[in-house]
Amino acid sequence: MSMFVWLDYSERERRKMLDVVDLFREHDTRDELGVGSVRDAFADVLFPGTSTIMTRARYFLLVPWTYQRMEKQRISSGQIAARARRAETDLVEVIEHSDDNDGNIGKVAKTALKRLPSSVYWQGLSVWGIRGFQGAQAQYHRGLDQYYLQITRQGGRALERDIEHDDLVAPNWHGGLIPPPPDYPGSCSLSLTRHEAEYLAERIRLSPTSAGSLLAELVAQGRRHDDVPFVWEHPYSAELPPKLAELVHHARCFSEVMHGAPLLYNLVLAEEARWDEGVGKYRQRFSEWAQLIAKRSPLLIAWQRTRFWESVRAVNPRISNPTYDFINTWWDKALAGDAAGLRDSVSARSLIGERERRLKKNLARIGNARAQELWNGDSGSAQLEFRWLISQRLLGDIFEGLEMPDA
Repeated sequence: MSMFVWLDYSERERRKMLDVVDLFREHDTRDELGVGSVRDAFADVLFPGTSTIMTRARYFLLVPWTYQRMEKQRISSGQIAARARRAETDLVEVIEHSDDNDGNIGKVAKTALKRLPSSVYWQGLSVWGIRGFQGAQAQYHRGLDQYYLQITRQGGRALERDIEHDDLVAPNWHGGLIPPPPDYPGSCSLSLTRHEAEYLAERIRLSPTSAGSLLAELVAQGRRHDDVPFVWEHPYSAELPPKLAELVHHARCFSEVMHGAPLLYNLVLAEEARWDEGVGKYRQRFSEWAQLIAKRSPLLIAWQRTRFWESVRAVNPRISNPTYDFINTWWDKALAGDAAGLRDSVSARSLIGERERRLKKNLARIGNARAQELWNGDSGSAQLEFRWLISQRLLGDIFEGLEMPDA
């Protein structure tokens, strides 16, 4: 049996580990070659507060509403986890019977749901400035009894901390959090009202940890565009401020150049498995990638990789040397003028195999028939989009809500 262990005071690391576990269920997005630290650095700065397993924007309100209701009832630290879980799973059925249930978390698992919406959205709630409590969800649960005691001493309500009254307890939730509808939680859909959408848009634009991001910029522009596969194909991308435009350029170049590596990885596995259909599929996809590299060659060759790494390390200074070396070596090969030739290149295949073995040791699939039994034919082959697809969905919810009439 394999186990993941983390310290519960590191909410950011806990959230990332849970996201990794969930990504193992999405075969085409797995990070088989260990470039996730770079991918996430750009995703965090472009679309802060988002996660690949989020579904709809209204959960940014449903979660704090649930906990606020529990706090008003003075649910104790010993009971809060179970009571909140019951409230969240009860909401699954309510949402399912609404007129907008697409993205309903737990609609299949229901009461057996393992990853609750509160866990999925906990980090994002802090980034967007909706959650005031700074700490892991388990810490929040453990501290509620003391929180109730403190606010009772201060007249029954939480007050904003300030310089003159540093002993005042800070509220767990944003003071301007929009209240739930009168019929909540008896009735609930995943559509945002106009006022709810305005509130979320304001939080994204004004929260110190999301203000200035690409997500905030797109919210401010208010231009809805659905079914855009990559953010650099968004019609507004040509009008971005210089700093954001540079980040998007770096992200695009990284995504395009690195895409060949997982395609080659899957091709090698298909060959070793003697899966003719898969071999044909990945040879074709690799050829299409090589054609893209040739088409974009002038821009990719002029790409300032030093600036790229400066941008990455400004967000995550802990990029490992092996990751840095692997990525740079692949880039050198991809941009040497014969990307198509990498498909059958011994050195390129050796680079991919050695990278996997370094990461997974005896669990590496290449050259390991037993490990290949767990390969389902498509692993990590999707081009990196840096959480743009979920961000596009969240933005769509907000823009749709802004178009709603006043309640």
